[in-house]
Amino acid sequence: MKTPIPVVLAGARGHGRWHLHNIHRLERAGLVRLAGVCELRPLDERELDGFAPPGRAATGPLLQSADFGALLDATGAGVAVICTPIDTHTELALAAARRGTHILLEKPPAPSFAEFRRMADGVREAGTVCQIGFQSLGSHALPAIAALVADGTIGDILGIGAAGAWARDEAYFRRSPWAGKRRLGDTDVVDGVLTNPLAHAVATALALDGSQHADDVTDIELELARANDIEADDTSCVRVTTARGTRVTVAVTLCAEEPGEPYVMVHGSHGRITLWYKQDRVLVQRAGHGPAETVHGRTDLLENLVAHLTQGAELLVPPHRTGAFMRLVEAVRTAPEPRHLPPGSWYAQDGRRVVKGIDGLVHASAHTLSLFSELEATPR
Repeated sequence: MKTPIPVVLAGARGHGRWHLHNIHRLERAGLVRLAGVCELRPLDERELDGFAPPGRAATGPLLQSADFGALLDATGAGVAVICTPIDTHTELALAAARRGTHILLEKPPAPSFAEFRRMADGVREAGTVCQIGFQSLGSHALPAIAALVADGTIGDILGIGAAGAWARDEAYFRRSPWAGKRRLGDTDVVDGVLTNPLAHAVATALALDGSQHADDVTDIELELARANDIEADDTSCVRVTTARGTRVTVAVTLCAEEPGEPYVMVHGSHGRITLWYKQDRVLVQRAGHGPAETVHGRTDLLENLVAHLTQGAELLVPPHRTGAFMRLVEAVRTAPEPRHLPPGSWYAQDGRRVVKGIDGLVHASAHTLSLFSELEATPR
């Protein structure tokens, strides 16, 4: 495949706006060409501002359509970037694969393990390539940390903890019909804090353990709760036991008192390594040494997909490397309804709900590898 590769973007509003800008960046670099946008309502001139680079007229107009398949056929797209509601991911990915179009599929890849397998098997059988959009897994900090661990920098690994304390107002859960839902009618959605907004915390923690495949997970302990009037969880924790024997604990909330950067902490017998994965920032703390902080680069996943198709570069996040994460999605999907935190445990502030003391609990979980129920104070 030669550059620039024609790209179709399905879902260009909301988070899709980030993909639109990223495609524009790669278009300027001569790697891709935005050939089409699939949206129920076409983007207007203001939304497309900047997508008129030199040579656009020579390569044809930008096509827009609500019919994804027809748009792929009309554009001859080499790559489809899919950033649509979670429950549409499988069908759109398979529609692209049937046409020989390669895929960048936004996370989470599917709302159930069965749908994930159907998508991954269909893509493989079609002979196409799929990259799952866990952008943090393109961070150069991950191999750097793996090298530190392999060198015994922090001794034997005792466990991995992750924490994410974010804030989302109540309007966030009204942004679309599927927001904050476990299902729509008979269709699974699973839009909970562990599986969507802070899914990177889970995926990054599992990657740092080298436990990304479905068979790498041996046990999952879940505690799901919600302060907002939604179906899904907004304040939860999970402990995954991996085939390596590692305890991977993730505690997250969308109801933080003081929102901060999410992080993953690798605990060793002689120290610890903390990764703030959105910043690619690493802090090493160990006995007998002063703290050492480094900031790393990151490989963009669409750029990596293009390099894979044109130069044979290794694909960073193929579907099988998200199998362990999808085991967590399936556990959340089949778990009992999240516990509803009563009004006394949270308060309203600036159009959002804040869970009392949740920031401390989230951090304590990451530092001690404990579930909320095992800490002295729990969200009640």
